[in-house]
Amino acid sequence: MTNRNAMFAKRQREMKQQEKAREKEKRKAERKAKDGSAVDDGVDPDIAGIVPGPQPKPEGEAVEAPAEGEGDTP
Repeated sequence: MTNRNAMFAKRQREMKQQEKAREKEKRKAERKAKDGSAVDDGVDPDIAGIVPGPQPKPEGEAVEAPAEGEGDTP
């Protein structure tokens, strides 16, 4: 009889865990639906619009050429 009671208690615990997991998923889905910053198109809003590759120089920054006599050649 003890084994049956233990099996019943274990099954009850498992069912309680499953119910808790379902409720957690439900709350998670509600938060995601309610959250206005949720991304629908799969693009992270922090990096949206960033173009990979070399970036253009900022305005006002001049590119200076090395002067005669300076350089890597000895």
